[in-house]
Amino acid sequence: MLMIKGLSVKYNQVVVLKGISMYIGHKEINSLIGSNGAGKTTTINAVSAITVPFQGSIEFNGRRIEKMEAHDIVNLGIIQVPEGRRLFPEMTVLENLEMGAYRHEGIVRSELDRVFEIFTVLKERMRQMAGSLSGGEQQMLAIGRALMAKPELLMLDEPTLGLAPKVVKTVLDIIRQINSWGTTIFLVEQNAKFALEISQRAYVLESGQIIMEGPGIDLLNNDNVRKAYLGI
Repeated sequence: MLMIKGLSVKYNQVVVLKGISMYIGHKEINSLIGSNGAGKTTTINAVSAITVPFQGSIEFNGRRIEKMEAHDIVNLGIIQVPEGRRLFPEMTVLENLEMGAYRHEGIVRSELDRVFEIFTVLKERMRQMAGSLSGGEQQMLAIGRALMAKPELLMLDEPTLGLAPKVVKTVLDIIRQINSWGTTIFLVEQNAKFALEISQRAYVLESGQIIMEGPGIDLLNNDNVRKAYLGI
């Protein structure tokens, strides 16, 4: 579904991505792991056209997209849930979800029903201000808002950051359920164990370069990965 070839990105004169190549399989969960500052967020921001690469190509369903505008990327069905959630705190839960469906004609009732099916707490609190939700509930709302846009490719940037272990397990189950609907998932995570356990394929990014790739389960059992990212 997504093919990245020789992608390089720099901020001012500092090169933060150095010719990385990777692919995201159709209807799979693929992940990109690495330490803070490795370039993970820059990678998905390049796919979303938030940052502009100076070298390389990005193809989505066979179409070159690296020079497209961000709103056109969204219209193709590539939706990003950013790190930090970036909700509208003084708007209600329902209003935040409605913002996710802005590219459609009015509210897509079937999508709203689907969101409330997996996030029952959001249905219970649809009139509550988003800023008053707990961290875990806000993450659910951020994912729910993205689902309102009916993504083909859902990119999640650090969805477990700052969450309690019990909530992390809930997010894990939610990602699996969304994927079971046929939505392709690109997961960016520092929590390597979480990401590798659910990924068909994974990449390890270090200092702007892909240093390892393979099936998630293989990387989970790789001694170098276990020492560097799992503390084992």
